[in-house]
This record gives sequence, C-alpha cells and structure tokens, in this order.
Amino acid sequence: MWLSCGRTSNYFTSFSCRVFRSRLDVLGRRGCNTAAFMPEAAGFEGVSSCSELQELSVSGGSSFWAAVARHRLSWISPFTTVQDCDLSRGRIKWFEGGKLNVSVNCLDRHVHTCPDRVALIWERDEPGSEVRVTYRQLLEMTCRVGNLLRRHGVKRGDCVTIYMPSCPLAVASMLACARIGAAHNVVFAGFSAEALSERIRDAQSSVIITVNQGVRGGKVTELKRTVDEALQSCPAVRKVFVAMRTETPVVMTARDVAMDEEMLKEDAVCEPAAMDSEDILFLLYTSGSTGKPKGLVHTQAGYLLYAALTHRYVFDYHDGDVFGCVADIGWITGHSYSVYGPLANGGTTVLFESTPIYPDPGRYWETVQRLKINQFYGAPTAIRLLLKYGDQWVTKYDRSSLKTLGSVGEPINTEAWEWYYSVVGDRRCPVVDTWWQTETGGICIAPRPSDPDAEIVPGMAMRPFFGIKPVLMDTEGKVVTSNNTSGALCIAQPWPGMARTIHNNHQRFTETYCQPYPGYFYTGDGAYRSKEGYYQITGRLDDVINVSGHRIGTAEIEDVVNQCSAVAESAVIGYSHDVKGQGVYAFVVLKKSADAQESDLSRQLKDTVSKKIAKYACPDCIQIVQRLPKTRSGKIMRRVLRKVVERELDELGDLSTLDDPAVVQEIIEGHAELLRKKQSQ
Repeated sequence: MWLSCGRTSNYFTSFSCRVFRSRLDVLGRRGCNTAAFMPEAAGFEGVSSCSELQELSVSGGSSFWAAVARHRLSWISPFTTVQDCDLSRGRIKWFEGGKLNVSVNCLDRHVHTCPDRVALIWERDEPGSEVRVTYRQLLEMTCRVGNLLRRHGVKRGDCVTIYMPSCPLAVASMLACARIGAAHNVVFAGFSAEALSERIRDAQSSVIITVNQGVRGGKVTELKRTVDEALQSCPAVRKVFVAMRTETPVVMTARDVAMDEEMLKEDAVCEPAAMDSEDILFLLYTSGSTGKPKGLVHTQAGYLLYAALTHRYVFDYHDGDVFGCVADIGWITGHSYSVYGPLANGGTTVLFESTPIYPDPGRYWETVQRLKINQFYGAPTAIRLLLKYGDQWVTKYDRSSLKTLGSVGEPINTEAWEWYYSVVGDRRCPVVDTWWQTETGGICIAPRPSDPDAEIVPGMAMRPFFGIKPVLMDTEGKVVTSNNTSGALCIAQPWPGMARTIHNNHQRFTETYCQPYPGYFYTGDGAYRSKEGYYQITGRLDDVINVSGHRIGTAEIEDVVNQCSAVAESAVIGYSHDVKGQGVYAFVVLKKSADAQESDLSRQLKDTVSKKIAKYACPDCIQIVQRLPKTRSGKIMRRVLRKVVERELDELGDLSTLDDPAVVQEIIEGHAELLRKKQSQ
C-alpha cells in the first residue's frame, strides 16, 4: 500500500498560503533593500546588496544566524545561546536552550496552511508511473511509522538503520525517527551486506527498516536478502521492518515485521518529541583515509536551518517550484536536498529511483518535461556520461520549465559545464557548481546567491555561502592572503550545518578536521583562488577517491584486496576518468606461492570488492607488480604511483628517498604494457 504504484493525488497548484519567496531579481531594482530578498535583513543596518549580506553573515555571525533561526524555524522553546564553538577543540554547539521537532518543521506547519500541496513526487523506475504525495499524506505516513516504531520499543536516543531505495516510505521513516526522537542511519541501498553490517554495528542499531526488493534501471535487487546476510554478524538487531516495493514475497523470520500491514493498525496522529537543538538527528557514514568508515553526526536545529537556507538561496527556490535532486537518499545530498531542505521550505521535491540512462539516455530530460522540474541538481559524472550520447537525447524534450541547473559531488570539468549550460539549459539557466561535503551538512561554496548579473565562471564553485569564511593554507600551515594562488582549503569559523563529531570517536573527529590547522576546519580538499577571489576546487589532498561523486578511502579498498589469499600487499590510487571523474587503480603484489592467472585474479578481486564494499568501489585497472615504491621507513609512495598512471613522468620528483628507485621504472614499463593490452582488446 505505502509503496503502491497508483497515483495518490493530482498536482495541487493553487496554494492557500504564501510563504516568503527568495527572488534574486528584487535586488536589481533601484532603491530596493535586501529585506525583499531576505526578510531578516531588515534588522541589519547598512546592508544593501547580497555581497554585503555575506560579509555581515561572517563578521556578525551570531546576529545573522540568530535572526535567521528565529524567522525560519518553528520552536517549542526559544534558544538562549546562539553559538558556543571552539574549533581548536572540536566543540560545536548552536542554538542551545532551544527545543523543536524537525518533523514538525518539515510537515505539520505546512499541513496547517497548505495541506494539499504536493510534498513528494516519487519518480519510480518506470517512466510515467510517478506517485505524488501531499503534505497531509506524508504527515499521516510519518505518524503511522512513528507509532509503529514506538510500539516496538524504539525510544528517544535510539538509532534506526534504514536500508531502502529513494521512495516516500523511506522519507517517512527518516521523519518518523525525527518525530519520536530517534536518530536515523540511512545506508545506501547499493552497499554490500558486509558494508551494511559494519554500519549497523557501529551505529549500535537494534532496529532496521528495509524493503523486499529494490528496482533500479530495470533490474531488481534483493535488499531483504542482503539485510538477512548482514544480520548474521549483527546479534543486537531485534526487529526488521520489511515493506513491499514489489509483489515478490520474501522469507520472513521471527524478528521480521510486515511493515505495510502493521502501519494500517497505527493511529494517524503521533505526538512529536521536544528535542534539544544539539540532540542527534542522524548519523551518515562516509569513507575516510583509514579503512574504517566514519559515522558523522548531525544534530537538529543547526542542520535543518542550514539545509533550508542553502536550498532556498543557492537554487533560488520559489514557492510552487518543483525541485529535482536526483541523488539517492543514502547520500548527504539526498538528505539535505531531496528531504530536509525542500520540506523545511514547504517545497515540492522529486525522489528519483531510476538511472540517467534507463530506459534510454533521455530519462532525465523526459522526467523534466513530464514533471515540469524547475531546478535540476545532478552529478558531473552523469552529465559527462550523457554528453557522450549526443544532444538529440536532450533536445527532443521540452526543458522550458528549468530555471536553475546544479552540479554536486565533485568538480565539474569545463566541457561538461558548457554542455550542461548550452544544451540542457539552452544558455538561459545559471549553472551552480556546488562544493560541500557530508561533513559540512550543506552547500558551502557556490556561484549563487550573488548580486544580480554577477558572473558565473565555468567549472568554479566561486563564492562562499552566508556564514562561510574559506581560507587557503600553505605547506607551513599559514594562511595565504593573496589571490591567484592555491592551498589547502579550510573554513575559518563554524557554521550551524556542520557535523558535530564522529559517532563514538570524537578524538578521530578532532584529529581529522580540527588539528591539521588548529582553529580552522580542514576540509581535506585543495583549492585555487583566482585573481578575482573566486574559489575552484582542485581535488582531495588525502587518500580518498571520489568515484562518481561517492567518496571511498583507498585504505578501505586495500584492506579488501589484501584479504585475497594470493595477495601480499597492494596500493590503491585514484586517477582521472573521463566519465566517473576519478577511477580506481590498484597495484597488487602477489605472494610468491600464488599461481593464479592474472585475468582470473583480477576478476576475483573485482568481485570481492563489489561484494564487500560496493560496485562503484571496484578497481577499473589492476596492475600486478613485483614490488611497490617505498621509502626507507616502509611508507608506500602513492604520489609516484599517481604520476605514473596519469603519465606525468616528468613530474615524478625526487626519488632519492625511495628504498630502491629502480622499482619506479619497473612500474612504468608494466603500466605501458597494461595500456597496450587494453588498446588491443
């Protein structure tokens, strides 16, 4: 029932309420002040432009965020302190003393004024089978899930793991956790049983919500079976709620609960918990430079406020717009810009279940035409993929509804940017290349908001958002003040949306983000600042690869590869990939006793990585080598390996620190041979 294929309502276009609209054009009118753009600005003296508003949000951060929080969130009890932060110690607290409920902010307050406004458009795998869910319906679904969880013993402070594809019930499950005071831990439904079990154990979840099967790109995945396999190593799990995405029955055990049936027994009203601003809202796991994923913690008020504000202003979202973020809810982009940001703003948001090329490469643009999407937010890897299929798959569809195009997950190259702007947007839609991370909670650097007619430079994130103060650091840990220069990207002061800690490991949080440059938040990314002061992200500085917008630690892949009985050791690096942004390249040293064929071993290693992590983490290339380049202390010189793979042999640098520099020539020759084999296939 809750995942049925029928349409639940017609699109409700006549809204009975008028929530504030963030129109950029009002800033262009002669004599108009910024209060028409941001109502809170009426209380800020001497601010008459967007750039001045950004400057004030940094120099007078507490005043700015206090005004925005009071205006945009519904509070049960008002906050007494705006912020209590010390980045050098990793202490981040916002809006203490305040109490609120996130689900009330996302649902109830809109139901009171616009109950029949469409909240979700579920773009199911099969084109033309979309389901629309109103705010009234989503609130009822959320309340039933909340009551069901409460009846089965889920209480405030517990953590519920959600392993589901993008669908209305997944959103209702997230909001139900928020309603009753439980945290949620959404795990991407493409992760393997082993990756899922690791996240369940670390989050200390005793309750799981899943579906019988997933449907994506015309293919069915056995999600319940994956959960059953994962739970073999999760003895603390006592309940698994199973919803039916398809009609295919699955094996149910004593711990399994038929979710659709049980929800019907629950009341459609669920009393919301009064949560402290700094109570945990959710955990979300992301890969780090070590082999163990990090459970980043986001809290209630600050995260919701930042997601709502960035959604409103970066994309120039207006009441009545249809916002199309095609990210999966298992990633932070899905959390912030498919769920929390749009719903906090009373928006209509699309949940995309399919792929960019199913049933053909025109899927995105056919969806834009059919749903009349106004803001489209996707990944550069998908744009690069679609570019290769040609313009005809775009131009055959009506895209006149589009007003803003967004890019997320990795830097977008100039060719893809130009195609996105010229072909998809007909050279009339601004392209906002957004930079942010799971750790930041929301967009930190983007071309918009900005003053009217401010330029947008292809391939650059450009301008910091309100409250964000980026800085570049040199190799000695000093702030670089000049322009036309590069450095390690840090953020100089805290903001409400940032992660608070790593679950059960605050020391790792401070060591990773706060200690590399004391007093600053270290992003792990490098950046270039142009002579005009615009920022361009140049890539990761640590051992993390960004594959199609998905971050994966090299150590995590190496750990899996090294578990193969034939492997002595390995080194994994990222390299430039035409479609995925970065590909995965593995150098593997075999044990002397190994007698497997290279082709068989490569296949085995790829299958193992796919099973233990996810398909996107599979090495694109595996090069068998006799040894790896190491320093005399035994450290693998991945920098050298990257230069070899990128064919930048004149930039290998000083090799005198290697234990045996001759190994580099062996690897160069092996890489060349591997390329010849690939070209001849």
